[in-house]
Amino acid sequence: MSNSSGNLFRGIHVGPDEEALLNQFLDGEDFSAETRRAMVQDVRSFARWFTVANGEAIRVGRVTVRDVADFRQAQRDDGKAVATVNRRLVTLRKFFTWLLETGHVGSNPAAKVKQLRKQSLAPQGLDRIHVRKLLREAELRGDLRATAIFHLMLFTGCRIGDVVGLELHDVVIADRSGSTTFRTGKGRKQRTVPLPLQARRTLQAYLDSRPPVDSDKVFVGERGALTDRGVRNICSKYSAITGVRFHPHALRHSFAKRFLAENDNDLVSLAQILGHESISTTARYTQRNQDELGEAAERMGY
Repeated sequence: MSNSSGNLFRGIHVGPDEEALLNQFLDGEDFSAETRRAMVQDVRSFARWFTVANGEAIRVGRVTVRDVADFRQAQRDDGKAVATVNRRLVTLRKFFTWLLETGHVGSNPAAKVKQLRKQSLAPQGLDRIHVRKLLREAELRGDLRATAIFHLMLFTGCRIGDVVGLELHDVVIADRSGSTTFRTGKGRKQRTVPLPLQARRTLQAYLDSRPPVDSDKVFVGERGALTDRGVRNICSKYSAITGVRFHPHALRHSFAKRFLAENDNDLVSLAQILGHESISTTARYTQRNQDELGEAAERMGY
């Protein structure tokens, strides 16, 4: 187990083997660092709830179908988003499937607990005025690194893992064209994406001032390569400065919505840029968001 996992159940009353079992499960799968962190948080949330609800340490052999179903309801009662609840159910299902296959439990208590139904809405991106505010504030502060990161995500639709994994030889910048090759996408699949002019300019400006750090990564700090936590901290900083609430993935959503608006809903091209295997995944961006649905309903009359 890598040292980054630390004590997975710190502060939670668990059985003697649960930590080792979760470690074995995570180490046996090719999860990305981001997915791994999310799964740890999902299992921790369930473990914390279990100990409070049942008044006993959590042991995998003591988890019942009722426990998982009641956890699902408790999460909804606590105001958790449907997507969050469903992700946690999927994590528990995968973990207990592994426990069943390896003989640590006799059944999978999460197998029969259904996910919550969710209305299909477009992923939330930033409005154009908020994007402009974000980019202006980074420019006014002379923050070349943040400006380059924001432009890269807004003009290529890359993920946070693409940003931190980008290496110097992956970037090609010329006067009239440019591209970036992202090699650390989901499923270990790489893709080459064009760099529009604004992204080329801001990225070149950053590269011209990039600190002489011993790293092949494009984005670095004083201590070396920038991590995904570093990118999140940058986003949190500018969220506080601008008053615009957003997370890194919202910039990817913003790109997708804008790309479709400017290119006659060209889903095929967008799927290729975003690295989607199925165009049905990309089609989410053709859905209306909640505000748009509300505006449409307000226009009705009888």
